[in-house]
Amino acid sequence: MPGPQEILLAEPRGFCAGVDRAIEIVERAIQKFGAPIYVRHEIVHNTYVVNDLKAKGAIFIEELSEVPPGATLVFSAHGVSRAVQQEAQARGFSIFDATCPLVTKVHVEVAKLAKEGYEFIMIGHKGHPEVEGTMGQLDHGIHLVEDVQDVARVQPAQTAKLAVVTQTTLSVDDAAEITAAVRARFPSVREPKQQDICYATQNRQDAVKLLAPQVDLVIVVGSPTSSNSNRLRELAARLGTRAYMVDSAEELRTEWFEGAARVGLTAGASAPEVLVSAVADRIKALGAVSVRKMDGIEETIKFPLPKGLKIDAATGLQITQRTPETGPAAR
Repeated sequence: MPGPQEILLAEPRGFCAGVDRAIEIVERAIQKFGAPIYVRHEIVHNTYVVNDLKAKGAIFIEELSEVPPGATLVFSAHGVSRAVQQEAQARGFSIFDATCPLVTKVHVEVAKLAKEGYEFIMIGHKGHPEVEGTMGQLDHGIHLVEDVQDVARVQPAQTAKLAVVTQTTLSVDDAAEITAAVRARFPSVREPKQQDICYATQNRQDAVKLLAPQVDLVIVVGSPTSSNSNRLRELAARLGTRAYMVDSAEELRTEWFEGAARVGLTAGASAPEVLVSAVADRIKALGAVSVRKMDGIEETIKFPLPKGLKIDAATGLQITQRTPETGPAAR
């Protein structure tokens, strides 16, 4: 059977502003304070990015007990619970918070409404670090639902003051369906003024909705742990197009492309463009002769870096530097 003839690139795809910022925070911390820099959890859910930062001097840990006293610690883009924040402060680390500002917005909303006596229903995936971070803003009164069936089972202590929040990387359609079920059971539930699902997740899903009907096969570049990448593959499949997710070009299988003249290619918000290019090259090697970029939204949003990580633009030198005797660079 004939193989691929054309590649259609989704637009937008790949890195979002929160991921760009998180990676830059780790790179600047290494540049400014010297290796190693400790990072709690994978900075973003992408194998290539994590391995690249490891090679530059980042050490990824899950437990704060793994971090030596006086070290520099970065919180991942997914956010952390209050307990983790407090433990990190108590241990005296120099802390830089790479939590995506759109996740922080949800944390701030939860803290504000909790003071007003609200309980929460959180829509998200159990065990995902973002969900653990958001639910960990409170010590009680926040209930996780993963699907419509969970909504029927949830038992808040009171329903007069109930608010719904969501993980930022969900399927827009799934979240809408679950929110509708929450609203049906708790008609007075308070919903966020703007949905919690982030602009980048929404834009990449919207692009796949345009892409999938035009192609015979969709390839999503993303790591297995990446929620938003998994949602892109599921969405394409739900729209009736065969879809596979790969961490790298090496995972592509020749048989997927048999009879697939047009291949759609996209990437999750934590997948770098270098991987997309490598996948496109592999598909070209299988026979594709043209690459066409879809029209789509151009994302221009950029989030500021935390204080203390500014590099002198004129010289490229650190503005402040720890002495070798005291800084983590000495180890």
